[in-house]
Amino acid sequence: MTGTPHIEAPKGDFAETVLMPGDPLRAQALAERHLDDVRLVNSVRNMLGFTGKFKGKAVSIMGSGMGMPSISIYAHELFDYYDVKQIIRVGTCGGLLADMQVGDLVLADTASTDSAMANHYFSEGDDTVPADPGLLQRVYEKAAEKGLHTRTGNVFASDWFYNPDESFIKSAQARGVLALDMESAALYGLAKKHGRRALTILSVSDVIPTGERASHEARQNAFGTVIESVLEAILNPESNL
Repeated sequence: MTGTPHIEAPKGDFAETVLMPGDPLRAQALAERHLDDVRLVNSVRNMLGFTGKFKGKAVSIMGSGMGMPSISIYAHELFDYYDVKQIIRVGTCGGLLADMQVGDLVLADTASTDSAMANHYFSEGDDTVPADPGLLQRVYEKAAEKGLHTRTGNVFASDWFYNPDESFIKSAQARGVLALDMESAALYGLAKKHGRRALTILSVSDVIPTGERASHEARQNAFGTVIESVLEAILNPESNL
């Protein structure tokens, strides 16, 4: 069999660096806008994956789907079968601070979750798992250099999009959580398990305290030129990554 049960590409078709938005159409848009010599390397279940070059360096962009079970499938296969060295999640989130605005950027220095998956991803007694510190520092510094404002802190990955617990938001805010997504804790846990690197950078699509919300089109086109700053940071030839 070529590839894995969920990815049809043969070994060697993925670069060592993979950007992972949740939406496969966003993966396609980012690849077409920011990479040269782009080619489609996966279309199984329409989870589109592309490989191309950014300033002469190979990089892949592939969707992850929604939720920790979905990203766990793809991240595991990329780390384990394709020998990917680093995955950077570029997704959207619900912001928990009232002074946030749609489009603000959040860097997850740690990720937490109350999912049962945490039993496999976290060490006993831990309730958070960290980003790769080198990736985090490089992206933070590059963003600052480009004049991009980022907030850095804990992102809570929930199994719920429509959480039935009415006290959940206030509880998360009280714990100092900056934003909510549905994937980061699983990605960070898998990277730790496989001895690889991971980072999440999120664009705020919903400001939960104020009700401000991005349109579907804005979500799909999130990041824009921010991606180039991310790629410059993680593919910098002077980096020790």
